[in-house]
Amino acid sequence: MLVRDWMTRNVITLGLKTTVVDAAEIMRTKKVRQFPVIDEKGGLAGIVSDRDIRDAMPSKYLPGDSASGGSLGSLRAADIMTSEPMRVSPLTPVDMVANILMRHKFGGLPVVDEAGRLVGIITAADVFRFLCTASGVQRGGPQIAVRMDAKPGPLSGMLEFLRSEGVRFGSVFTSHDPADPAFRNAYVRIADLGEHSLDSLLAAMKNHYTVLFYVEDGRTTLLEGKR
Repeated sequence: MLVRDWMTRNVITLGLKTTVVDAAEIMRTKKVRQFPVIDEKGGLAGIVSDRDIRDAMPSKYLPGDSASGGSLGSLRAADIMTSEPMRVSPLTPVDMVANILMRHKFGGLPVVDEAGRLVGIITAADVFRFLCTASGVQRGGPQIAVRMDAKPGPLSGMLEFLRSEGVRFGSVFTSHDPADPAFRNAYVRIADLGEHSLDSLLAAMKNHYTVLFYVEDGRTTLLEGKR
């Protein structure tokens, strides 16, 4: 789950002297939301977002706007970019990127190597792609949500129970229960029910675990289990 495995490598970049008019046209035709800006030596100099470009047209950076002798055609990427933008390494974990994007409301982050050269960009869409893969939703199969005590042991016990029932699971991830931090919720994507039907598996699980809900074919069914 490292950035190098999920980042976009073929990045559209701007030069310091690229005009805002040209950048706006690239944004429109390529449907991108942010551009790394590269200096003459190929290093990362800044980043220009779609918001920066929208703010510049007509430009708040030109005093009195074009009526005072300013010209939108003379405005360059260097004039509107965010200098020294936050950046990440190819070895940064993707969940750390998600946390940064969420806290700062960024659309993406440039990825640089040890020499400071741009090697890619990791966007919110890339993080969503990682989440879809990690959750197994693209491979299909029912998902079962189980509440358990937030302590070592219950998760491994539940997975061993599923194995003993001949059930194969494709993915498992957990999070603190949003209503009570004393519990954790486990979300298990089933790859093969073995000899079970989904109903018989749920019935067997509810004898031992608090099954919160299951999702099948995009439909969520809430359940009442016992602790």
